[in-house]
Amino acid sequence: MYKSTILRLNLAFVSGAMLMCLQPAIAESPDTLSAEEQKLGFKQLTNGENTDGWQHSGNWAIRNGEVVRTKNGGSLVYEKEPVPDDFELRFDWKVASGSNSGVYYRPGQYEYQVLDNSRHIDGRNPRTSAASVYFCMAPSRDATKPPDTWNSGRIVCKGTVIQHWLNGQKVVDFDYANAMWRANVELLRLRGGDLSARGANLSLQDHGDAVWYRNIRLRTIPGHERIVSENIMPQVLSAEVLAAEQKKLQQILARRKVRASTAETK
Repeated sequence: MYKSTILRLNLAFVSGAMLMCLQPAIAESPDTLSAEEQKLGFKQLTNGENTDGWQHSGNWAIRNGEVVRTKNGGSLVYEKEPVPDDFELRFDWKVASGSNSGVYYRPGQYEYQVLDNSRHIDGRNPRTSAASVYFCMAPSRDATKPPDTWNSGRIVCKGTVIQHWLNGQKVVDFDYANAMWRANVELLRLRGGDLSARGANLSLQDHGDAVWYRNIRLRTIPGHERIVSENIMPQVLSAEVLAAEQKKLQQILARRKVRASTAETK
């Protein structure tokens, strides 16, 4: 009698455990702050349900809990508040084959590049490749995942230090006040960017291509938190890439001159 009861209890336990294993796990929403992020003071900017707090022209939507560009119409801009001067931004991104987008976090031509390096022309130049400070600082390596695969991005800025992370690897880290980066800073300035500018609203670029974002969260870095740059070296650009870059820069400057001349005649 006793052994029979124990056997029935054991069978019931095993059957229950097997049933639990067969039941699909309830997936946690990606738009969820971890305990560590809550402690650090992150705010969730996406909710996986709607684009409340974001301004757009009807060309961005939420599908399957993800922020999706659906048609042409311009950037998706977080309008609730500007990006803090000293901040950390974390986000997930995914592009279709050959696609291009970007995360703008300071005024002017200033972005964390989002790109399919393998197919898009910008992938030929490390200084315009994924996770670069576009047209300014190349990542130290290509840490992208294949198209249609989620990547994790991270931006850390405090004072004159800028860091970009991609899939857990710090690929950009420089102090733009350091004289060794003077040429990089000047290149961005010529394109129209200013590393010292502040007060922009976070903006996700519509470049006419298929792109997805999710789990965008932001925090202000407090004054007591020290961020020290390692000034890691970017990828080396070949002579061919440098020549193509200069050609592109001259085209940018020529178009700007034409626009300025047109504006004067109006």
